[in-house]
Amino acid sequence: DWREDCLNADIQARVKPALPRICARAFLRNANNTTPPQTAGTTGFFRAVVGAQRSVRRSPSSCVALKCAMLAQRINDLLPQTQCTKCGYAGCAPYAEAIASGLAPINRCPPGGEQGISALATLLNTEALLLDETCGQHMPLQVAVIDEQYCIGCTLCIQACPVDAIVGASKLMHTVLTQECTGCDLCVAPCPVDCIEMVAVAPVRAWTRVDAQASRQRFEARNARLARPSQEPPTQETAPDIGNAVAQALAKARARRAASRTS
Repeated sequence: DWREDCLNADIQARVKPALPRICARAFLRNANNTTPPQTAGTTGFFRAVVGAQRSVRRSPSSCVALKCAMLAQRINDLLPQTQCTKCGYAGCAPYAEAIASGLAPINRCPPGGEQGISALATLLNTEALLLDETCGQHMPLQVAVIDEQYCIGCTLCIQACPVDAIVGASKLMHTVLTQECTGCDLCVAPCPVDCIEMVAVAPVRAWTRVDAQASRQRFEARNARLARPSQEPPTQETAPDIGNAVAQALAKARARRAASRTS
């Protein structure tokens, strides 16, 4: 009986986050003809259901937007969460939203490869496409490695990493947490001394859903951290001071590299 299900606390916990999708159709179809049980634990619950249904009826566009958002969430769950931006979007979630809105094809994710494209095609009940190699090629899992003797501590790679997999401090040596690295290679281009390279994971292994979930959590935690107001006092360094410090560090790094090549 639908009333008994609604009174169950576990069912309520699962249903509440999806009120417009589940409740608006299933529960209120019965609620139109039957008065729901008005107990202390369910009165607010059913009022929320009624409100959601009325809101959807008043605004059809809201219903379409809600369905699109729910579909984007399911698509995002299938993406590898490397946050590499190779698809042309600022992360996996924006790409998922573009697919759900019909603005992007399902074959622009190199890390997901053919397996990811197939999963998306199954979800969307559409034809599987070949990987769009203008976005990149599907590669075995790689991680970033910093040649620490040439690192000048500029922190540009730390700022570029979407999952906080690089640790270090300004003017100090940096290193990569290989277990957290997604292989996105976003840290390679910003390095002014070219001391970061991508290497295959040893032993060779595939990127798993567990990896994707952990990466997504770290990405969201990083975004939450960056959104918080900084508690650090403002630095007194001016732009010329910073530029001079970087120039000196670059000169030292180049000198060390030149000496190693001649020896």
